[in-house]
Formats: sequence, C-alpha cells, structure tokens
Amino acid sequence: MTNGRLLWVDDEIELLRAHILFLERKGYEVVKTTNGADAIDLCSQQTFDLVLLDEHMPGLSGLETLTRIKQVAPEVPIVMVTKSEEEDIMEQAIGSQIADYLIKPVNPNQILLTLKKNIHKQEIINEVTQTGYRKAFADLGAEIENASTPADWTEAYKHLVYWELQLQEAQSEMSEMLKMQKQEANNTFMKFVRQNYERWIDGHDTPMLSPDIIKQKVFPLLDKKEKVFFVIFDNLRYDQWRTLWMEMSGAFNLAEEELYFSILPTVTQYARNAICSGLMPADIKEMYPDLWVDEDEDEGKNLNEEQLIETLLQRFRRKEKFSYHKINDSLGADKLMQQFGNLMNNDLNVLVINFIDILSHSRSEQQMVRELIKDDAAYRSITRSWFQHSSIKDLFQRIAQSGYKVVVTTDHGSILVENPVKILGDKEVNTNLRFKVGKNLAYKAKEVFEIKDPRRVKLPLLNISSAYVFCYGDHFFAYPNNYNYYVQRYRNTFQHGGISMEEMIIPVVTLEGK
Repeated sequence: MTNGRLLWVDDEIELLRAHILFLERKGYEVVKTTNGADAIDLCSQQTFDLVLLDEHMPGLSGLETLTRIKQVAPEVPIVMVTKSEEEDIMEQAIGSQIADYLIKPVNPNQILLTLKKNIHKQEIINEVTQTGYRKAFADLGAEIENASTPADWTEAYKHLVYWELQLQEAQSEMSEMLKMQKQEANNTFMKFVRQNYERWIDGHDTPMLSPDIIKQKVFPLLDKKEKVFFVIFDNLRYDQWRTLWMEMSGAFNLAEEELYFSILPTVTQYARNAICSGLMPADIKEMYPDLWVDEDEDEGKNLNEEQLIETLLQRFRRKEKFSYHKINDSLGADKLMQQFGNLMNNDLNVLVINFIDILSHSRSEQQMVRELIKDDAAYRSITRSWFQHSSIKDLFQRIAQSGYKVVVTTDHGSILVENPVKILGDKEVNTNLRFKVGKNLAYKAKEVFEIKDPRRVKLPLLNISSAYVFCYGDHFFAYPNNYNYYVQRYRNTFQHGGISMEEMIIPVVTLEGK
C-alpha cells in the first residue's frame, strides 16, 4: 500500500529523477508526464491523490492545464511548481484554487511537506489531537473535580469545549470519551450550583449574572462615548459562538471574550428579561408589574423587552438614545439593513436574533430537522451554515464598518437531553421540559434541584405554595401518563431551562470592526 499516488507534470521531468526517487522511497507512487494535454487525459482516466504541475511548459501552459484538470477532476489537489515569482501568475493560480505553490528549485523536503499538508493532513491532525486529548484527559478530570468557584468552572468548560471542537475537527472516535467526561462534569456542576446558587443571589461570591450584562459590558463603553450595538443571540451556546466567530473574524477583532452565568430558569422569559431590565425576575414583577408576564398567563412572555431596557436606562439616569429590534428571519435582517442609516443616529442599538432558538424548537417538533441536527457537532455545523448564508452575516459586516463597538451575548444555552425524569403536577404546571413551577408537584428530590421558597432566589411566586424544580445534566421531565409518548418525542432533542454547563455558562464578547 502506497502513501499516495502522484502525477508530476513537467517538460523537464528527466531532471527531476532524484526527487522522484526520493518520493518513491517515502512510499509514493509517481506517474510522470511532460505536457499538459497528457496530464489532462491521465486525470480523466485515473485517480491521483495530488498533481505537481509545472507552470512553464510548451503547448498548454500550467495555468491552462490547471483549469482543464479542475474540469475533469475537481477534487484533486494541484500544487503549482514554477520558476516565476511574478505576482499576477501567483494570483491567477490561487484564483484557480491551487492547493499550494512551490518556487523552483524545490528541495525534496519542501515537496514532502506539501504532500503531508494536502494528502495526510487529516490523519496527522487526528493523531496529534488524540495524543493531546489523552494527555489532557487526567488534567481535565482533576480540574473538574477541584473546581470550587465560578471562575474555576468557566475555565473547565472552556477547556472541554476546546477539546470538543478539536476532536470534531479531527473526526476522532475519542469524541465519545469526551462526551462521557462532559456528562460527569455536568453532574459535578449540578452539585456546585445546588450549593452556591442561593448564595450568589444573596450577594456572596457572585459571578457575573444575567442582570449584570448591560451594566458591566455596555454602560462602560457608553461612558467612554463609544456607540454600541448590543446583540443578543437567543439560545446560543459557547461552542456555537466559537463556530460563529470563525465567520466573523474576517470583519472584526475580538477585544474581549468572557463567560458568564445565566440565571435560573435558563429560558427567555426569565434570563432575557433579566438582561434587558438589569433586575432579577421577582424584582421586575414587583417594580414593573405591567411588564412581567407570569407562567400561567397566555400572552407572550418576552414582548416587553424594549420597555424593560428603557426602565434600566431611566433608573441609571442615562440619556443615551437607543433602538430595539427583534430579528426572526432573513427578511427581518433585510428590512433592518434598509434602515441602517437611521441606526447611526443612536448611541445604543439593541438587536435580538431569534433564529437559533427557532431552530432548537423546530428540531423537537419536526422529524426532518431532527435528522439534520442529530448531535452537538451537527448543531454547531448548521448554526455556522445558517450564519454563513444568511442576511445576518451581511448585517454584521455592515456593523463592522460602522465604527460602533459590538457586544454580543446570549440569554442561555441548550443541552441535548436523553434521560427522562418522572414528575407529577396539575394542569396549571408549565410545559417546559427542563424546569417546572407550580404547587403540589411530585418528584424524587434526589433527581432534581428544588427551590421550595422562590423568594430566596428572587423568582416570582405564582401562589403561596409555588415551588420551582430543575432538571440537570441530560435529564428532561416526563409525566407518568403518556410517559412513552413524551420519551419517544423528546429524547435526543435540544432543551433549555435547567442546569448544565451548556445552558448556564454562556459567552459575552466585545468586538471591534477591523
């Protein structure tokens, strides 16, 4: 078995005998030809792992040959080899999607390097990544076991996501080992939240929480007379943000990236209203009863965000002119682009982008979407693909040119749920699969995080005996009646509202246009 099958095209091929012998000793099969016409015929009849193509040849030039090979074998990587260093030739070759460019005289090790980059890259990445994760596995385990502060957990989660993305890139089977390590981490994280959440709300060792985001990340920029776009992607996990950043990095510099903690429940009604108001949910209900909608009411739960932002600015006696826009699809983004000039008159523009949340819920309801997003890697991939081809990317590129600073965050993340937890409640209990609020709830206490007195964590009371219970890890609630229906329908769907690193430890970043 060879390391690869090469086609070398050069009108002076006999002068390259030593190079070819070197490659053959390295395990490569090398097919030789002296002109472009023969090279095109060979590529149409045979399969090659890579073509080494001389640029200066009698008859068809290297660039002409390159174009015609791409027509018959578009998948084969082509390395241009030339004596010329003229910029226009390089640009033409690059524009024709060459894999690499070598200047004569080339030495054998240069050729070997380009072969490794273009033929063996994936297997090298796989081997190096797997070796790196094996070495990091024990350190990660110790980091998780010893995490005792919010900062410890944000670092541990960053490291887990780093390896998750690396192993995905390497297409490594060790992703399953990391998945198990994340599950163990989430079990430990649940205990950490159970022990500390009430203390945080009471002001002890409190990390940055949802109500702090505008005050800590937007106001300081406004104080410096910066103009700001504040963008909230509904339901964006940290790993999804890292994939979106790959699409944004061409237009922006990353000025700051932090992770903060979503409040409980990790759903829009609570977490995003907390962001917009700068208040905990119970305080919103007490101070602005007309702007809070309880779980048992039928109207939309997030219709008052603009008014809540206005109350926040008023409480802090801020005079900045602001706008608020919610974007549900590309049509909404297009409409905003049409009035973009008007946004330039504002000190603060708040954008809420809902697509990822819509995608998550669609996966629960539609079989076709479930097939497209079968796991975390697919969820990341489709999120990136959406951004890549949507008007939202055009909007961000326009923002990058505006001179505004950009603060990007989310209200909560989501987690792929697998294990059902039984719960009993009356008809007035909310429908969310990761948290329940109501009276007379029946469940096994060890399977949930229970808050029997919501006032202690500044959550609204529906009635005097209301309690909140939260799933953790990859659990989801199912009722004993119709149990099999619930399990079949919602197992392996993305849900939010409960306690997991994916839902609670989420990004807030500051960007500057390049």
